[in-house]
Amino acid sequence: MTKKIIGIILLLIIAGFGYQMFHYQWSNLDYAPEQPIPFSHKLHAGDRNIPCMYCHTNVERSRHATIPSMNICMNCHSVVNVDSTSIIKLTEAYNSGKPLEWQRIHKVPEHAYFSHKWHIRKGFDCAVCHGPVETMDRVYQYRKLNMGDCIQCHRENEAPTSCNTCHQ
Repeated sequence: MTKKIIGIILLLIIAGFGYQMFHYQWSNLDYAPEQPIPFSHKLHAGDRNIPCMYCHTNVERSRHATIPSMNICMNCHSVVNVDSTSIIKLTEAYNSGKPLEWQRIHKVPEHAYFSHKWHIRKGFDCAVCHGPVETMDRVYQYRKLNMGDCIQCHRENEAPTSCNTCHQ
């Protein structure tokens, strides 16, 4: 009898770990990769109050918000904190013409079509999906950004939920 109980407990533990690993991999929730240069949204968007759209310039016109080009960073950092190790690395990359290899954080499944443009035009604040970025030293994926998450938000906001809204 004891072996059965131990077996069941081990099976439950393994199933629990398996579920957690699958859930994390599938949703990317809390994903916060290391970036080539430590970038604090808390400092820039929070303390300095720089609007999201100053750096993410294509968000109003494009499906993607896009990673800011280095010339946007250099608008300030050609004169601000120029002696910082990170800014020196940024400046060297900018002067060499080689882009930094930033790691994408927020990602919807490949089969889904998502457009920032539509959501911005409807007046949604970036924080609805991206969370309180202005408090994050290191940005992480705040929401699951899976089908259930999107459908729930669309229903709450009386947005279309037909399949071809997101699957094109």
